[in-house]
Amino acid sequence: MSAARRAWIAEAIRRLEADFARSADTHLLRLEFPGLAGIRCYFKDESIHPTGSLKHRLARSLFLHALCNGWIGAGQTVLDASSGSTAISEAYFARLLGLPYVAVMPASTAPRKIREIEALGGRCELVDDPGAIESHAEALAHATGAHHLDQFGNAERATDWRGNNNIAESIIEQMRLEPDPEPAWIVCGVGTGGTSATLGRYLRYRKLATQLCVAEPTGAAFARAWPTRDRAIAGARCSLVEGIGRPRVEPSFVFEVVDEVIEVPDAASCAGAWLLHELSGRRFGGSSGTNLVAMLRLAARLRDAGTGGSLVTLLCDRGERYEDTVFDRAWLRAHGVDLDPWLQALRATLASGRCDWP
Repeated sequence: MSAARRAWIAEAIRRLEADFARSADTHLLRLEFPGLAGIRCYFKDESIHPTGSLKHRLARSLFLHALCNGWIGAGQTVLDASSGSTAISEAYFARLLGLPYVAVMPASTAPRKIREIEALGGRCELVDDPGAIESHAEALAHATGAHHLDQFGNAERATDWRGNNNIAESIIEQMRLEPDPEPAWIVCGVGTGGTSATLGRYLRYRKLATQLCVAEPTGAAFARAWPTRDRAIAGARCSLVEGIGRPRVEPSFVFEVVDEVIEVPDAASCAGAWLLHELSGRRFGGSSGTNLVAMLRLAARLRDAGTGGSLVTLLCDRGERYEDTVFDRAWLRAHGVDLDPWLQALRATLASGRCDWP
């Protein structure tokens, strides 16, 4: 490696470290519900990152991983396949490093996400088949000499799961002074698989009894493959929830660190997002709604067992990105989503602690 290339990489890493130093850690919010007395529910608000989502952590890790491997040089285009939030974060870091950025995305991606990527200087290449975005990104990188960040292939290896202020270490440290500092469960979704792998590995590394639950859209690949660990199993359907519910088992999926998978219908996920707005006064995306539904099922189980304890889940991204989709009743009707029965059922669970759901 030339001295000039090495110097550029060193400067790029310095810029990423400086950006990290300017960003405070995300908040851990606590909400209490009348029907779940003795059960403390915590929400890790990842929407307050500079790029508005959990994927800010992943994008930084992917760039550091690529830089330290010597895969990116000055002026080189970087690209990735994404449903939106990762691409927004990657576009942010590409601009920070002065690199051109291309996002290969499903044509169905929320328009707000596309506008945010373009505002950060990125270019969006839309693909009609959501299942083809990864192969399209690989082909484009090969044809143009761009570096493919490959979030789906590199997520679980790019993040330092032993610490370095990753999301798992942050949660456990923030819980330290709470009444139940060791959560009974942590709940997350699975997009790339990087977050679940980091959480599961860290819990074992710290020798904690905390269990990890994956909240997965009904019929998606992780849920179907998890019982047998058969990586050839495909998802039965594509979810309306952007960012999770993959149609195939991704390379970064690590099944062995997950203790339970709870499948959540799309209508319940959307209702969960609307309920979070009622509870917090702020909007979060559909994957946050998925997490809430799975958390409430686990909370009801703890209530029935009379054990109490704490649960933690993630608020993944800003809901304003979904004003044309999840928070648009016309869009929901067009996609066959009947929101109200699930909203009523989830409100009833908060009041009674029971899961009498559709």
